[in-house]
Amino acid sequence: MKQENKKSNDLHDFMVSATHEMQSEYERIQKSSKEDPGTAGDQGEKNWANLFRDWLPSNYHIVTKGRILNYKGFTSPQVDVLVLHPTYPQKLLDKKRYLAAGVLAAFECKLTLKVADIDAALKTSAKIRNLLRKRSGTPYKELNSSIIYGLLAHSHCWKDENSTPVDNISKRLFEKDHEIIQHPNEMLDVLCVADLGTWTAVKIPYVGPIKFPKGRVKEIYETYNLQESKLFGKQGAIQTSYMSHIMKDPNKDIEYTPIGTMITYLLYKLAWEDVSLRSLANYFRLSDMSGQSTGTIRTWKTEIYSKQVKEKIYKSRPVTLPWDEWTQFDFV
Repeated sequence: MKQENKKSNDLHDFMVSATHEMQSEYERIQKSSKEDPGTAGDQGEKNWANLFRDWLPSNYHIVTKGRILNYKGFTSPQVDVLVLHPTYPQKLLDKKRYLAAGVLAAFECKLTLKVADIDAALKTSAKIRNLLRKRSGTPYKELNSSIIYGLLAHSHCWKDENSTPVDNISKRLFEKDHEIIQHPNEMLDVLCVADLGTWTAVKIPYVGPIKFPKGRVKEIYETYNLQESKLFGKQGAIQTSYMSHIMKDPNKDIEYTPIGTMITYLLYKLAWEDVSLRSLANYFRLSDMSGQSTGTIRTWKTEIYSKQVKEKIYKSRPVTLPWDEWTQFDFV
């Protein structure tokens, strides 16, 4: 019997509509951007803020233009859109210096993505995470920040006929991640270009130890840009990647959208901290909102874990379970 292609549900149609709206806004804003670039940027941020108001829980506070304030009084660079916890004090919602403990997510927004924007976002991502108190006790807490940070753009600058925008972004993320990011919890969580694709951070808490096939060690190390055999030594390793999600799967009757992938990923990340979101996050994932994905692996030594985590993870690798902070916290 011939297997039917998987059909999309209404969520895909809603995300296609949201994508068309974002594209229309981009075209409208571009017409006046040369005359008033400041206002154009503000309008772009408003587009993303409105998208979050439409798709995130109604009790989350969505605000624009502010800095994240840590408990010692230090602040982050300014970010364009912030998602605040429902319990955030009403009195402080318009103060523009937002208490780190009440910030769930923060985003930099660009109308037209350029290479320099990726570099700047990675630097800001690291700065924000280094403002926060380090978490410990499980691989999830140690590899992931309490604040989600991402880069959002309506479109991109690589529009020439022979341009390769997906490859350009993937390559830049990989190269600059090695240069700027010193710990997996500093990684950019998501990069979404509304008319192109979405890149999501994936973190595998433990791999190995691995024995490479004889005669292929050099080839494998060059392929995955690995520097030291110790990374796959007796202690195993941690792996991270920025996965690019394609917009069309020829085997399925589904139109994937970068916005659909980004919203699904954001709900999934938020659900680790907000348990009430897990049912909805699972629904979005099961609805196949993200298509296929590919990415280049970066490998880390397990020494970055605390002593408590290292001792437990070396002794045994538990069965992978959903929403388990020791084994399963990847968005695929």
